[in-house]
Amino acid sequence: MIHWRIGTVREVTSSRAGAVRLRVDVDGTDTPALALTDLVGTPQVGDTVLLNASALRRRLGTGGHALVVADATRLPDDPADAPGHIVKARYTPLQQMVLALEEQESPHHDAMREHPDIAAGDLRRMPVVVAELHSALPAVLAGVRAVAPQARVGYVMTDSASLPFALSDSAARLVEAGWLDTTITAGQAFGGEHEAITVHSALLAARHVLGCDVVVVAQGPGNAGSSTTWGWSGLSTGDVLNAVHVLRGHGIAVPRVSGSDPRPRHRGLSHHTSTVLSRALLGEADVVVPDSPHEPWPLVREQLLAAIAASAGSPHPVTCPVDGVAADLAASPVPLSSMGRSAQEDATPFVTAALAGRHAASLLALTQA
Repeated sequence: MIHWRIGTVREVTSSRAGAVRLRVDVDGTDTPALALTDLVGTPQVGDTVLLNASALRRRLGTGGHALVVADATRLPDDPADAPGHIVKARYTPLQQMVLALEEQESPHHDAMREHPDIAAGDLRRMPVVVAELHSALPAVLAGVRAVAPQARVGYVMTDSASLPFALSDSAARLVEAGWLDTTITAGQAFGGEHEAITVHSALLAARHVLGCDVVVVAQGPGNAGSSTTWGWSGLSTGDVLNAVHVLRGHGIAVPRVSGSDPRPRHRGLSHHTSTVLSRALLGEADVVVPDSPHEPWPLVREQLLAAIAASAGSPHPVTCPVDGVAADLAASPVPLSSMGRSAQEDATPFVTAALAGRHAASLLALTQA
């Protein structure tokens, strides 16, 4: 069940494309709230809004706010008539009808159906960096830009965490800064520049329709976990890496690491990455790890080799120097934070992400040859 609340908008604290942050008076309590404007319009001070307060009441890590379900004072205008019949967030009260790259009404439909490489399912070894956590995205891009600043980079957001693209402040700012050239929301996720029915189509479209040189794939914000072997949303990274292998791309896995996570299962190489590499990966993928004598990297390399040795697939360890990575990360146009810790508190997850980006960019000469 949902914790429903009704309140009055007291203040509009910030706004950007697709999202407005509010302070809402709920029975005398000042409540932070987020309105996704493509769904519910743009509430104004004094409006009565209906809120979903469940995540806020449970103090879940992502968001820290209630979500506006509807503005009872002013309904948004009906959207203009437009093509598109693919429904996302299907059969929920806030389902969206979008124009997917693949569908018959799309200007890209003929290419998605008839392009020989798309029909064959061939990415032609395009580098695809696959990360579990959304927070890795800016660090991966920092690494790509350090090696190949002119590369055209796309982001495919999967549907294993948040569904609305507009929930991510960092993704929106990366687009504004020109660090992301295009975005695709795949599966049930929605709100990217382009929509795709599957991750496979999203990757093929990124390569052959949208002209990307490198693609980064990750969940949106809101990774879900349970401390069990199989019950965590980032397990989908194994599915994505397998899709890249099937489509003849060059998969690059970003290991989830931490030098300060208080949970032993995530210290050094996370058990999440170990599970993906040893039990979920069925094809080939590169796994980048820093060549450094400093902790936690010797432990991470040991854990990584153990996972690779147990793999049913073919993960390849790629050791990379860390020289210059700090400068790469410092150039990020968005703050770097993962699991509530900034890069100043724990740089390790961002180092591996940046190195994965560097490695992907270094492959471009081979991909384009």
